[in-house]
Amino acid sequence: MTPAFPLVRKVSGLREREFDLLVVGGGIYGAWAAYDAAQRGLSVALIEQNDWGSATSQSSSKLIHGGLRYLENFEFGLVRHALIERRVLARIAPHLVHPMNFILPLWKGSRVSAFKLGAGLTIYDWLSIGWQPVQRHKHFKRDRLMRRYPFLASDGLEAGFRYGDCQEDDARLVIPVVAAAQQHGAVCANRVAATRLFDEDGRRGAEVTDRETGERFAIRARTQIATVGPWIRELAGANAPRVKLVKGTHLVMPGIPNCHSAFLLTAPQDGRVFFVIPWYHRTLVGTTESEIGHPDEAVPNDEEQRYLLSAAQAWLPGASWRPENVISRFSGARTLQAQEAGTLSKVSREFEISEPRPGLFVPIGGKYTTSRHDASRVVDRVCRKLGQKLDCKTDELRLPGAPAGDDFAGWQADAVTRLRQAGVDTDAARQLSLRHGTAVERALDLIAAEPALATRLDADSPFIGVEAVMARLDEMARDFDDVTRRRIPLQILARSDGAWRERTEDILARL
Repeated sequence: MTPAFPLVRKVSGLREREFDLLVVGGGIYGAWAAYDAAQRGLSVALIEQNDWGSATSQSSSKLIHGGLRYLENFEFGLVRHALIERRVLARIAPHLVHPMNFILPLWKGSRVSAFKLGAGLTIYDWLSIGWQPVQRHKHFKRDRLMRRYPFLASDGLEAGFRYGDCQEDDARLVIPVVAAAQQHGAVCANRVAATRLFDEDGRRGAEVTDRETGERFAIRARTQIATVGPWIRELAGANAPRVKLVKGTHLVMPGIPNCHSAFLLTAPQDGRVFFVIPWYHRTLVGTTESEIGHPDEAVPNDEEQRYLLSAAQAWLPGASWRPENVISRFSGARTLQAQEAGTLSKVSREFEISEPRPGLFVPIGGKYTTSRHDASRVVDRVCRKLGQKLDCKTDELRLPGAPAGDDFAGWQADAVTRLRQAGVDTDAARQLSLRHGTAVERALDLIAAEPALATRLDADSPFIGVEAVMARLDEMARDFDDVTRRRIPLQILARSDGAWRERTEDILARL
């Protein structure tokens, strides 16, 4: 079996044979599809025109969750499915998917009553029957909420609930899934753009361009999966299925002191649900939702910033957030089914598979949480097309970096101790163990050779120099943006004028 790491960009391997499957698009759906198919024994090529997870997959709310708000639309099957996947991902990747408490405060006149909310949370817990990585929901009285979260708006606050879901680093999670695909034999290369899919004269595949050398060549494959999200129109042309393109925007705000819980709130302007989520000592506020005509329109704007800030200020006045406190903002675009509905929130999030021509499969809809299982359904279709009966086992196999055994807390405590002994501060050591898992051994070796790599790149962010080295040497990061946006999300977490840029550039220059 090929080692999972280092990731090897073997472009020459794309030309050597006809593959059973070509996956175009290296976001989370493409990564899972390539891994699943390779694990089943198919010959697989996975290509991405930019970097792994560089589009929609780096712009989510960073959650693995059941979708509590979908219960309001009676989408019980979707919620149950997502809760099962939350359990699977927490088991196969405990270093990447970890529990987080969510708080649902209730103010006088709230759109949903305490009784209805309590009933919904009971259903949410019931739908997650079986082992789960989170606690069951709990009711809190007003005084207890105010003691724990004094920054909440006290006027009209009546009570609240706590429930559990999970958090992850979306772009980070894509990397070990790509590595798992490589480990099982897939040929993986970023910076390779598909310019045309062809099915002619008995030949199938894609014409591609190596964006680093300019070389053009063809990849031959008996089947293809186009996991390109909102770019499907450009790739498939007239064959593209009809979809809605939906933009979501998040703000990155300063962290709320001593707050480790997330909040599920409704915007007073229009009643839309939004999250306030702690992430790497910052706070994510989002998301908006609006239909767009082209993926290039997925850019944050001032109106969205005003909307999110106003909503957050209404319910969390003690956070004292103002426009000048915005650290960064980001947007992503995803596809939903082309349904006609009164509002976007009413459009189904159910996943579907389109086959616009024989042997070409296009996923539509879905969500980050269910991407593993959704991808397995697409690969099932591929196997049927190829006349093979092969079973998916990605729900059983641990992702690269996941420590063996069931005592993750014990493993992590030992890893943090060893990293501290090597000169890494406690918080950065903990985050390194969560982001890299068993690859802390590689980090320790590199730090032993160059102790300065144990220091932070940015004083306010828990990332150290060795992560930039590992990104470049082991994780197929090709440039500064790959390193500082997706392998280490400093571009959205750190102030743009910080010294981290120069420090990171110095490390990469030495490589």
